[in-house]
Amino acid sequence: MDVQGSGHPRLALLAATEPGIAESQIFRLALHHAAAELQAVAGAVHLRGPTSALRLVCSAGLPPASAERWDIVMEDGPTVPAGAVREGRRTWVPARADDTAGIPASPWPGTGLASVPFFSGDRAVGAITLLTGDRGEPSAREWDYLRAVAAWTEQRIRQAPPRTQPAQPAQEAQEAQEVLAGDRLRQALRGVPIGTWDWELRTGHLEWADTAVAIYGALPADYEPRMENWLKTVHPDDLPSAMAAAERAIRDRTGYEAEYRMRRPDGSYCWCQARGSVVCDENGDPVRMVGVIWDSSESRSARDALARALRMMSDGFVLLDDTGRIVFVNLEAERIFGAPEQELLGRLLWELPAVRGVPDLEPRCREAATAAAAPVTFDVWLSPDQCHRLRLVPGPSGLTVYFTDVTEKRRREAERAAAQRAAAERSARIAELTAALARAMTSSDVVDAVAQRVLPPLGASGLVVITTVGSRAHVVGAVGYPAPMLDVIDGLRIEPGDPVRDALLTGAPLFIPSAEEFARRYPRRAHLPHLAGKQAWAFLPLTVSGRTFAVCTVSFDEPRRLAHDERTLLTTISALVAHALERARLYDAEHTRSQELQRALLPRELPRLPECTVAARFLAATQDVGGDWYDVIPLSGGRVALVAGDVMGHGLSEAATMGRLRTAVHTLADLELPPDELMGRLNQIVGGLGGDSYATCLYAVHDSTTGVCTMTLAGHPPPAVVEPDGRVHFPELSPDPPLGVAQPPFRASELKVRDGTLLALYTDGLVESAGREIGQGMADLAELLRTAGRDDLERLCDLVTSKLLPDEQPTAPDDAVLLLARLHTLSGDRMAAWQLPDDPRAAGQAREHVRDQLPRWGLDELVMTTELIVSELVGNVVRHARGPARLRLLHTRPAGLVCEVSDGSLTTPRIRRASAMDEGGRGLQLVAALCRRWGARYTATGKCIWAEQALSGDGRELPWEPAAGAGF
Repeated sequence: MDVQGSGHPRLALLAATEPGIAESQIFRLALHHAAAELQAVAGAVHLRGPTSALRLVCSAGLPPASAERWDIVMEDGPTVPAGAVREGRRTWVPARADDTAGIPASPWPGTGLASVPFFSGDRAVGAITLLTGDRGEPSAREWDYLRAVAAWTEQRIRQAPPRTQPAQPAQEAQEAQEVLAGDRLRQALRGVPIGTWDWELRTGHLEWADTAVAIYGALPADYEPRMENWLKTVHPDDLPSAMAAAERAIRDRTGYEAEYRMRRPDGSYCWCQARGSVVCDENGDPVRMVGVIWDSSESRSARDALARALRMMSDGFVLLDDTGRIVFVNLEAERIFGAPEQELLGRLLWELPAVRGVPDLEPRCREAATAAAAPVTFDVWLSPDQCHRLRLVPGPSGLTVYFTDVTEKRRREAERAAAQRAAAERSARIAELTAALARAMTSSDVVDAVAQRVLPPLGASGLVVITTVGSRAHVVGAVGYPAPMLDVIDGLRIEPGDPVRDALLTGAPLFIPSAEEFARRYPRRAHLPHLAGKQAWAFLPLTVSGRTFAVCTVSFDEPRRLAHDERTLLTTISALVAHALERARLYDAEHTRSQELQRALLPRELPRLPECTVAARFLAATQDVGGDWYDVIPLSGGRVALVAGDVMGHGLSEAATMGRLRTAVHTLADLELPPDELMGRLNQIVGGLGGDSYATCLYAVHDSTTGVCTMTLAGHPPPAVVEPDGRVHFPELSPDPPLGVAQPPFRASELKVRDGTLLALYTDGLVESAGREIGQGMADLAELLRTAGRDDLERLCDLVTSKLLPDEQPTAPDDAVLLLARLHTLSGDRMAAWQLPDDPRAAGQAREHVRDQLPRWGLDELVMTTELIVSELVGNVVRHARGPARLRLLHTRPAGLVCEVSDGSLTTPRIRRASAMDEGGRGLQLVAALCRRWGARYTATGKCIWAEQALSGDGRELPWEPAAGAGF
């Protein structure tokens, strides 16, 4: 590893150390910086010697006893530094699991031993070992740091100067080295009391060195150094294993290692550990075993103490051999497995019933044991309500398994996670509700938004918003309440002892968890829970600018005590609902006024005419008023005008424009203008309103005497024509641009219709929407008219509007108009016409025609008044106009009798107020007094003066009777 480029300040400081320092200084610097960075409790550096042992060359923070035990470490032993050097890789073992470290575990609970080797070439020559603090195993970054320190140590050892000796002759130098070596050996033997032994296999002679004898105490004087006598001193429980190890070493020509208890002369026992090797003769037959022995009572006592500590530790502790079988369990593990130690030893861990349900436990254990990598940790649920943290720590001869009960910890984590999820869900709900309330325009929209986004998450079933009008309650909107309950609440007097009144007065939320609590608090309203079918309530005051104007009530079907976070959520939501509802109430008031204005500008009733039977529907847009309108205008001479129009845009200005155009159409229709000329005049009016005013219009005049329908279209969709045989078609007319952008003259189209033909006028709001093109809408309209064309017109209007504009449609973006007119033609026996001479005899002939025709129609009572009317009208033609004159009588039921006198002059008569001395000027006054209405219209050859009489003979009778069912 490149120490220079690491960027770490401590490594940079080590790299700045001058080359050529002694090895002792190298080891001290490396240990100091390693321990400081990892905040270690203690540390040591071991160096490989000429034998299979590691020697302590530097230590920091180790008590003297621990430093003495770590002075010589066997390379093939189980200690951490030995393992790091032997395996050539980093090693980590928890302190309490290292029973040969020589450091008691109890003073530093939770610590461990971390060791990294350093190399000379490919051979590990030493290790840096740290006793970590309460931080546990080093992190990946800290392991990288330790490896960098080891790399620096390797580099500086190569640069260290060689050890120098004083200049001596060769013989003296050799003797000095031998003396020095002998001194070192004696010092080592004094520090580590190791005895030697020599066993002659053929004779059974067993020779003990003095140090070995000292280990067992003084031997009896009659003791013979033979193997048989030694066997008598070994504890009977340990003798089989010790002899089995010796036999295996002799048979396999391998090393011998055993630990056993030896009886001393005083009767006590001590633990001894022996190692040896087999010596063979020239034929390869074993003849001797030689070895060493030392007292291991102290380390054995430490291991026993550690075993007792492990037996009593709070975590479950299990040792497995290399096959996965249990060799040690503590009391907590016995409790977890539900079996005593004697039943568990020797069994495979993953076959125990308590852990059999843990997924992939066997492969995980085997992988951890064979990989000998870092410990593996994962959670397992041994029961639905018990969670343990499993930690698999690989070792040289097996696997160590820790079971830590983390049920409470996981429960707290689950509670925290649930609280976080709940907070996130509350935030999401508030965000969704805020967006929905921002889109809500009416009070009904606000109630629907709250019902959809607040009731389901809380498990609530009812919602009602109540405002006060004077001292009485008014239900703005409700969900989940029966109609009888709402009838009781709506208009209920708000008095003391009412929860709505308390919420309004205090401005604070009111939560009632049960019907019993409701009855206790409000005995005067105790009957309401049963009527509503609710068991718990939250009364949320809606306050804006310090004024509480309404109460939102959330109710539950079952008793419910709301949690703190639920109450907080409802309180927060009430503030959002209050502002949205206040805005919606203003919109509702404005929208109501706009709709009232719009409805006032449309026909309240349709006339009942002999020329046609009509029915109409107007469906207003739900968001804003528009400019759609329709009209039926009776004309003279058995004619009727049918109108449908649409002012583009929405709002009060468009509704006002619609009213002005409808009035203008009425005025122009009274002038008896042809459709194309009327549309030209109307275009001028729209153009004068401003550059942003546009409208479409369809104006059709049906003449019942000729069966001709004359139409003019200004940007409007064509009418649907339903023939008496049921065929439906849209006539191919020549439409002009919309009013306001069109350039006169307009084109008029004539359509010959039969008696009983149905004409359907409509606006684009009926057949066009966001999800339907106008062409498809017209096709749907034609299909409906075809299948139900002979139905009553009122039912047909309802059918068409319900199919094309379904009730479940959330919003209608535009107004929609439908006007149905079943056209009638006047039969020939109801009409009579005569050509009159162009001289004074014309009046007399006209009277004769009247006296002859009216009795045929059964109108004898109208003969006298009709003679006076036609005499005056024909006389005016003779006196003031030019001929030839023409008389026509129309018998139109139930309207009455129409008299028409036509001539070739374009001068129209007008009523004047004649003075007392004037000889003329009273003829038209007489006509006006005798008939219901009269007027004049231009024709292709001149003009026509007409007068209409009621069949009852009452000339003051209204010109028509209203048709039922017309209007909105």
